[in-house]
Amino acid sequence: MLGWEEKEEGMAVQTNQYVVSSGREIVLLDPGGAHVFPRVLANVAELVDLKDIRHIFYSHQDPDVSSGITLWLSMAEKAVVHISELWVRFLPHFGVYDERRIVPIADAGGRLSLEGGNELLMIPSHFLHSTGCFSLYDPLSKILFTGDIGAALFPKGKRYPVVENFDSHLPYMEAFHRRYMASNAACRSWVRRVSSLDIEMIAPQHGAVIQGRENVKRFLDWFGGLRCGSDIVDQIYGH
Repeated sequence: MLGWEEKEEGMAVQTNQYVVSSGREIVLLDPGGAHVFPRVLANVAELVDLKDIRHIFYSHQDPDVSSGITLWLSMAEKAVVHISELWVRFLPHFGVYDERRIVPIADAGGRLSLEGGNELLMIPSHFLHSTGCFSLYDPLSKILFTGDIGAALFPKGKRYPVVENFDSHLPYMEAFHRRYMASNAACRSWVRRVSSLDIEMIAPQHGAVIQGRENVKRFLDWFGGLRCGSDIVDQIYGH
């Protein structure tokens, strides 16, 4: 996980970035916006050779995920971008015009094949919160990269990188998920899809990673029962 040294700023949400390595083939996950690009680039360059970056995976289209896309494509000249097919037509607004470097992800998801026969699973997580978004599962590390699912927003000075006590961590997740996730139906659909996977860690785009099978199970149970979005729309509108 990259980005934990990112300064706490009132106007900028904290973001996590991730790197998956398979042989000399590198995948960047949600590398972030222009705001964090210099820091993330320096972090990545310490770990890998930039010319080995072959894939850039975007869980969804939000600017804190993807607004640095042109900068990354200029530095990782052999990389292609994997993003929901819904957002491909929006990429020119970020300055991306070369269709050869874009691999649209169909709504049903798919597999990202890597060197040595390894594969990452692209799992639909639509409406959680974006209308077109995906989780990414690495069967070797048993990590599920979840984008905004599992995100936590900490009070200033209270951040930590790994969840040790799920009960005390829950308040940092609850308000975000109730407001940003579309509905319990969407939550339950995603939980059904991922429950058959062997998951040892959930790695979200914001906040702490959820580590250990017991914590993962507790999160999935909580998320599958969450009332959010359209379920509580009258509360959100103030009625």
